[in-house]
Amino acid sequence: MSRSAILPLSLAHLGLAPLGLAIVLAGAAAQAEGVKVTISCGSAGAEQAQCQTGAKAWAAKTGNTVDVVAAPQSTSDQLALYQQILTAKSADVDVFQVDVIWPGILGSHFVDLKPYVDQATIDQHFPSIIQGLTVDGHLLALPWFTDAGLLYYRKDLLDKYKLKVPETWAELTESAKTIQEGERKAGNDRFFGFVFQGRAYEGLTCDALEWVVSFGGGAIVGQDGKITINNPQAAKALDTAASWVGTIAPDGVLNYMEEDARGVFQSGNAAFMRNWPYAYSLVNSGDSPVKGKIGTGALPKGDGEGARHAATLGGWNLAVSKYSTHPKEAADLVMYLTGKEEQKRRAIEATFQTTIPALYDDPDVLKAQPFFADLKAAFESAVPRPSAITGERYNEVSTLFWNAVHNTLSKQGDGAANLAQLQKDLNRLSRGGRW
Repeated sequence: MSRSAILPLSLAHLGLAPLGLAIVLAGAAAQAEGVKVTISCGSAGAEQAQCQTGAKAWAAKTGNTVDVVAAPQSTSDQLALYQQILTAKSADVDVFQVDVIWPGILGSHFVDLKPYVDQATIDQHFPSIIQGLTVDGHLLALPWFTDAGLLYYRKDLLDKYKLKVPETWAELTESAKTIQEGERKAGNDRFFGFVFQGRAYEGLTCDALEWVVSFGGGAIVGQDGKITINNPQAAKALDTAASWVGTIAPDGVLNYMEEDARGVFQSGNAAFMRNWPYAYSLVNSGDSPVKGKIGTGALPKGDGEGARHAATLGGWNLAVSKYSTHPKEAADLVMYLTGKEEQKRRAIEATFQTTIPALYDDPDVLKAQPFFADLKAAFESAVPRPSAITGERYNEVSTLFWNAVHNTLSKQGDGAANLAQLQKDLNRLSRGGRW
């Protein structure tokens, strides 16, 4: 049986140059029996606590011990850290929590999990996720939880101002203005209409892809490798978002990540929020000022030909490092954490979106999380980022995209000018569309 301990971990411990990121190790002290497996988990919302709960259960079951490393909150910082650890062929981390877009970037460092898992277990997950995690026939990770962008809104404030849930971004803009003006007149001068992820990082790529697709602006890069981002509808989407900054959204949104947006919304200081499903349990927690006042739905659509509701496909998965000294035990931990019972527990306790379609019809899950009934279809039709077609160059593609978007939000050029420059930059990167 394992004991729980809180221990410091620095990047120096990994033999790497510090990135200036706060890293904390929380896990079990080494025991004489069994082996020690180290897993890196996310730190947004309840991720760290839920990871520790699951890891401790596996340790108790197997007699092994687990150290849980808290990864940086920013996905961009997390990827940079993982690249350093894996490039150094460090054995300090056995299991990595990886974004759905990373197999093409980091996959050469991960173990093929097919020898460790039977086909029936693989088949229980959404096929689209398994497909994205399979490179050259190798299953490089197992799905842990999935994501798609959602609109969060204050039901009580929509009722108060006699407004409906917005279907379009124009309706959201007007409703946000109306509520913001009313709440400020009522005495809350810190109130804003809408908060989202506006910092220059991967989260902004997710938000902005939703805006672009919702306006009929196509993808950043098409499935045929052609760069499609430089078009009038995409420019209109970015200009619309830029109009929110300093009006219905605070200037500070330009540096917001997921937890920054949630903090404002959960404190009662915003009418609408774009965020991932993980935030639902937190904004409705016992000590939340807005508990019971929150609704969720599809993100609004734009206008013009091809406009539709759009949600970026997200999600996190577990991979085993090729440099692990205990790959069998690491793979067993991955199978336990991604298994049906553990995913069901996490769904019920913390609204983590399961990657197993059958659980969206599970009576226990639906009793605890009724809003799950509306999410299965969203996950089946969510918009993927162009990571498959761009492969190892995806991170560069995304960086160029989010910088162009951030420049537009910051009023450093309009959407048309910034997307024209982005098109040139992407053409150079792709060697004319040949990724």
